Amino acid sequence: MPTPLRVAGDVTVPGDKSITHRALMFAAAARGESRLRGLLPGADCRSTASVLRALGCAVPELPADGSEIRVQGRGIGGWTAPAQWLDCGNSGTTARLMMGLLASRPFACTLTGDDSLRGRPMRRITEPLMRMGARFREAGAPDRLPIEVVGGRLHSIHYASPKASAQIKSAVLLAGLGAGVPVSVTEPMLSRDHTERILRALGETVETEDTGAGVRIQFHPGGRTLPPLAVEVPGDPSSAAFLVALALLADEGELRIRNVCVNPTRTGFFRLVERMGARIGMENARTSGGEPVADLVVRPAPLRAIDVGGDEVPDAIDEIPMLAVLAARAQGETRITGAGELRVKETDRIAAVADNLRAVGVQAQELEDGMVVRGTEAPLAGRVRAFHDHRIAMAFGVLGAQPGNAIEVDHPEVVDVSFPGFWELVRRITGR
Repeated sequence: MPTPLRVAGDVTVPGDKSITHRALMFAAAARGESRLRGLLPGADCRSTASVLRALGCAVPELPADGSEIRVQGRGIGGWTAPAQWLDCGNSGTTARLMMGLLASRPFACTLTGDDSLRGRPMRRITEPLMRMGARFREAGAPDRLPIEVVGGRLHSIHYASPKASAQIKSAVLLAGLGAGVPVSVTEPMLSRDHTERILRALGETVETEDTGAGVRIQFHPGGRTLPPLAVEVPGDPSSAAFLVALALLADEGELRIRNVCVNPTRTGFFRLVERMGARIGMENARTSGGEPVADLVVRPAPLRAIDVGGDEVPDAIDEIPMLAVLAARAQGETRITGAGELRVKETDRIAAVADNLRAVGVQAQELEDGMVVRGTEAPLAGRVRAFHDHRIAMAFGVLGAQPGNAIEVDHPEVVDVSFPGFWELVRRITGR
């Protein structure tokens, strides 16, 4: 009989990826010395830093330990035309948000990325920006990178977004910031609001209104140069989700995860696993840089199947792979719908999760916009494919840590995109 799995630890997770991207961009667009601490040093955020350097911004290398860096901002008007294409690596956030910032610059530049990023749709971003007067030239396949951004004069817009997307919303807000024109975006429900929170912290006017039919975000740029930032980036709740899942699947013990961002638009996973039977304590609640922060306390718990869909999905979209893998150990059949966005992430995450679950012995049915997973108590074994996707690798790494399971991830190193040191931390928490 396998030795019971005990979790123990008082740990932290790397800085929030979404906030790190934005902190770097705003620091580069501000005038003066910004001081940033706790930045995620993962590959995606390094891509943002590299792109900003290519535009003439003085952005230091991101330290592995999250220690403070100082960014010497010259204002967005001080950005210069790059000498070569801007390589966004695998980071969709870098490409899409930079489109907004670059749309009003008085020069042309081309954004590109790796094979995975060049396969992801971009028209959802270029369409609203073109309505503002931005110009783009596709240098490759339609709706895909590489895309040349031809900077120019932009005008105000009210954009009704067909989906709740922080990247769409942020691209429009950042275009308004760069051009100095008012903009508004209506989305079906509030998506991640880190961009709005940083703008407010910098003294800008951003209003959020529930219209009954959706949420309207209105931004009125103050027409002045942005002041420098002082930001301490909290822990990434998407990274914390994997450690929460690890603790839930254990047999005994308690895990404390300190300094986690608990922005309501980012805590959907925690609400969903509580519906499955988890109890997650949030202690030492506070606010840092306009973001709510708390320490999470989690203990093992038996899980039951649930149905997930509708408005529950956007706030947990990055964690749906981990939720689906957890469902393999829940009693009953879990049904996830409304998650079609997962098909155009780093990989087709719906297909990847369903294929890998079946590969280790779990009954999983792929749906057009989600999946159905039947829980089992049987030992699970097999080799799974990460598909170069950090979240797929970590989700199955958590399942593989359970006693009696023998699961091998083919490319464990891909976790470095968002969670450098993940495997070492899992071993520390479990003592294995």
